Amino acid sequence: MDSLFFYFSLSFMIMHEIDAVRCKEWRIFPGLASLGDKVGYMIFLFAHLPLFVLVLWYLNHSEDPQPFIMGFSIFTLVHIGLHLLFLKHKLNEFKDWISWTLILGAGVSGFIQLILMV
Repeated sequence: MDSLFFYFSLSFMIMHEIDAVRCKEWRIFPGLASLGDKVGYMIFLFAHLPLFVLVLWYLNHSEDPQPFIMGFSIFTLVHIGLHLLFLKHKLNEFKDWISWTLILGAGVSGFIQLILMV
């Protein structure tokens, strides 16, 4: 129960990554944008495999997952900032309430988790 809001933020972030495929997020990443849709999509998609493996492995094999949970919670706040930074990018498709509910849901849940950890 101590990490309930972490699990909410993680779930929102996973849902956001699903939405990121719909919104073709690779088009706004420096470097990936120049590779074209097919290659950018493949790299974007498969780059998430080691990220998800790392998260799941660490949560299941760490004797103390709290530093990871804190770092991830901080990242959710930085993530909101990154989306605000790229909000006006001409290829940014994160414009609807669904996308922003997921982005902000991860950040708000991460923020609450941080407050509870202090």
